[in-house]
Amino acid sequence: MTNKLLKYKGYQGTVEYSLEDKVLYGKVIGIRSLISYEGKTIDELETDFRESLDDYLEMCEKHGKRPEVSYSGTFNVRIPSKLHEKVAIYSAANHQSLNASVEEALKDFIDKKDEQ
Repeated sequence: MTNKLLKYKGYQGTVEYSLEDKVLYGKVIGIRSLISYEGKTIDELETDFRESLDDYLEMCEKHGKRPEVSYSGTFNVRIPSKLHEKVAIYSAANHQSLNASVEEALKDFIDKKDEQ
């Protein structure tokens, strides 16, 4: 699978194109704050992406605010109770935590998608 995300200082950002405005644009993903950027060329987009992140980090430092971190590794998932039961039974039978079983299933899912 081709990675279509910009990366800088542990953050990732999208790359989009507006036919109407004839401009590349994107936003940092994985955090609640809105950090957006744009450019007419890929080089301009990448530069604005880095500068926007640097501005965000500088603002956080100036105001004594901890910058948001992309993907802390914790998220809540709501599933049907019957599936919850099956995963819990699978976990116990395989001597692993429920979390480990879910992690294993997600990794297998993503690995299969990456192969396509």
